[in-house]
Amino acid sequence: MGEVSRGARALVVCPDIRGQKHDLDPGARLEEACGLALAIGIVVADATIVPVRQVRPGTLFGAGQVENIAIACEQHEAELVVVDGALSPIQQRNLEETLRRKVIDRTGLILEIFGERAATAEGRLQVELAHLDYQQSRLVRSWTHLERQRGGFGFLGGPGETQIEADRRMIRQRMARLRKELEQVRKTRALHRERRGGAPWPVIALVGYTNAGKSTLFNRLTGESVMAEDLLFATLDPTMRAIRLPGVEKAIMSDTVGFISDLPTQLVAAFRATLEEVTGADVIVHVRDMANPAAAAQKAQVLAVLGELGLVEGEGGESTIPIVEAWNKLDLLAEPDRERLREAAEGKDTIVPISAMTGEGVDALLARVDRLLTAGAKVHEFVLDAGEGQKIAWLHAHGQVLEDVEAEGGEGPRRRLLVRLTPKEFGRFESLAD
Repeated sequence: MGEVSRGARALVVCPDIRGQKHDLDPGARLEEACGLALAIGIVVADATIVPVRQVRPGTLFGAGQVENIAIACEQHEAELVVVDGALSPIQQRNLEETLRRKVIDRTGLILEIFGERAATAEGRLQVELAHLDYQQSRLVRSWTHLERQRGGFGFLGGPGETQIEADRRMIRQRMARLRKELEQVRKTRALHRERRGGAPWPVIALVGYTNAGKSTLFNRLTGESVMAEDLLFATLDPTMRAIRLPGVEKAIMSDTVGFISDLPTQLVAAFRATLEEVTGADVIVHVRDMANPAAAAQKAQVLAVLGELGLVEGEGGESTIPIVEAWNKLDLLAEPDRERLREAAEGKDTIVPISAMTGEGVDALLARVDRLLTAGAKVHEFVLDAGEGQKIAWLHAHGQVLEDVEAEGGEGPRRRLLVRLTPKEFGRFESLAD
């Protein structure tokens, strides 16, 4: 995308528009906007909240406010202005002409981050689709680099077609191709999820607001070195690894993209398939940054997204999949605050205070998840012929075998097994036996 260069000095402006509701207060929004800028390697020279009583169609801000922004840019040697809100193409162009600097809005900034972070083929397709959707109304630069992919557009364009019309048509065609490719990727993911659904291993999905510490926890639990930096959107694509629990031989741990307030609609649609991974989980671990003053608002945002996926219902937030809250970042809190959180979590089955960084409380979290995964497990007795090695091996791999001895009586060698299985595992074994 290349619209923002790393190391660029920026003035971050958070417009506080009268009558416009947000999940976070202006201070928290400004802090988050600075975090977004830092995530793409931008140097935040200064940051300010600008109250907007009346939105100006041409510039968003009033003339005096635009002048103040220009002065601040000069004072802090900022070559870029980041506006934490949505700018129309006309507003963006007018601001750039007046300020004589590159101006980027919240959607453009998040797209830059997504473009840099996307690691899988699906992630890259989603980013490109969202970027084209955003860019087609702006067309601030020529898109002739796409013509190689469709064998030139001069002849097909017909006589008299302007450059902008040609660019728009190329973008639309490219978007149509991307949507087809994405549909294929989604089908493949659905097949993989179906296959995992038929597989014996339960899936644990880590979800949470961006920068809540999911990747750090994932690394601690799986021993993997997934990118875990103190940056917003450090993870964009779900990463899956196997882990072991006391009562479960093998479980799949999935680290997902972080949620964020006021995510632009183009991006919600583009990243739906990434979040769909959560719908196939057996247990959801909601990682929360309890050192953040906006922790409650962030929780509401996460639950809203889970609600859109059909995983949380009603005002009480009843979940269709068990959810455990991991109250993270205890290490960043003062001792009285840590103690207060421990007391608040005491006696609650769905809350475990932890520090993914130091490892405090992580064993308790695993024990809680293990209990949820093995809830309803019963001990079953099986008597199998020695020749049914596949079934015996399956029970050893997927259940908790309490006893495996030779069975007495009957013709030929047989084995008697006492195995603890969850209802789900027992159903799978029954279908295997059929």
